[in-house]
Amino acid sequence: MEKPRQGFAGMWNVSFGFFGIQIGFALQNANMSRIFQSLGEDIEKLPGLWVAAPLTGLLVQPIIGHMSDRTWLGRLGRRRPYFLAGALLATIALFLMPESPSIWFAAMMLWVLDASLNISMEPFRAFVGDMLRKDQHSIGYAVQTAFIGAGAVVGSLFPALMEAAGVANVAPPGQIPDTVRYAFWFGGLALFLAVLWTVVSTSEYTPAQMAAFEPANADDAPAGRALASRSHIGNVGWIAAGLAVILIQVEFALLREVLLLGTLLIGYGLASMIAIALARRGYEKNMLSSIVGDFAGMPPLMKRLAAVQFFSWSALFIMWINTTPIVAQYHFGTTDAASAVYQAAGNWVGELFAIYNGVAAVAALTLLPWLSRHLGQARTHMVGLTCGAIGFASFFLLRDPTQLIFSEIFIGIFWASVLAMPYAILASSLPQAKLGIYMGLFNIFVVIPQLLVATVMGSIMQAFFPGEPIYTMAFAALALMMALAAMARVDTASITQ
Repeated sequence: MEKPRQGFAGMWNVSFGFFGIQIGFALQNANMSRIFQSLGEDIEKLPGLWVAAPLTGLLVQPIIGHMSDRTWLGRLGRRRPYFLAGALLATIALFLMPESPSIWFAAMMLWVLDASLNISMEPFRAFVGDMLRKDQHSIGYAVQTAFIGAGAVVGSLFPALMEAAGVANVAPPGQIPDTVRYAFWFGGLALFLAVLWTVVSTSEYTPAQMAAFEPANADDAPAGRALASRSHIGNVGWIAAGLAVILIQVEFALLREVLLLGTLLIGYGLASMIAIALARRGYEKNMLSSIVGDFAGMPPLMKRLAAVQFFSWSALFIMWINTTPIVAQYHFGTTDAASAVYQAAGNWVGELFAIYNGVAAVAALTLLPWLSRHLGQARTHMVGLTCGAIGFASFFLLRDPTQLIFSEIFIGIFWASVLAMPYAILASSLPQAKLGIYMGLFNIFVVIPQLLVATVMGSIMQAFFPGEPIYTMAFAALALMMALAAMARVDTASITQ
């Protein structure tokens, strides 16, 4: 039995909530470094403050994926309860963020905001797979990417639009400009209303209907069952690696954020040991054993795509953290976060982010489908990765702020590809019953590289390029070349075109 084919209106409703979610992410990505520096933080400490974003994703997404696969709340459905809960919490965080009286309050609100956005976002990835036929996955994720791009354009432009409306773009030292404050408030309202649209305009297939569309198979068995036969040797290795990282941090006096990386490695080793012990005692259906088991048993195609995601999102996180200080220092000639020139640079970064997201929205519906038909999904993504490397490398060559539009066009094509192609490739190859947990686990390879950037990049920059954030763009371009090499290993024969 096949799912009904969705028309344009159905695809619109399924993904429209992502328009609002991305407004929230865009406000966060374009303005958090600006907020932290406006509150008096040093540039070298920005990666450590940004660690909240990937850490919450690492913890939240697999849990929400696991839970949403097993949720059914009657008329509210499987994924939509998480859309609604996350949107409500994110809206509250967006309203409180610009009222931050201190750096640590802003950092705490970033934790709340990113966790809430992840609660809504992760089930949306699985929602497309739930609601669409496999032969519609490519166009479905392209439509979702278009909404992501459109929402990011709106979110990125909010501060500049506020300034154009006469709102003050400069604040006394230690305070956040009104342009940013009002942008977060309007963005919070837009986020909630967009997600609410998807919640009220869609109706999910019942568990019985989903079972009819795709009968259960061996892949649907509890993942924890396979853990009972696994050895603890690999987990001892994770713990040893974490201890080594902590010892290196102490020995070389690296930034304290590196301790978090070591702690996470130790934590994963211990969690895996506990999961194996529970499985051996017959408790293979608990959440921890299920998540660890599914992570250990990822399909080969998913593992290869995970390597591509790892390097791709390393580059993106570098961009989000460093673009504002780079543009302010090298294109506007200031490092004074309290100056009018710096705040003008911050608004220009918002406009640049709007450009790359606008390009992504258009490319998702035009360029990517055309390339996919002619080159296939894997080669299309390779083109996108190449465009991203060109965009990041061009920051070294361009000094006129308006010339950075050229960079953002290439980055926009890359952004469209990274949001659509890996998920379209993956969704068509996964069992429906585990689509939520696998999408959540796949997104681990979105957040792990961000954690590495947040914990390690500050130490690298402090040791080798102090006060020179432009060199982070070299790391971003190199990361995308590594992603391109990893993408070349994806088995195109196994991918539905």
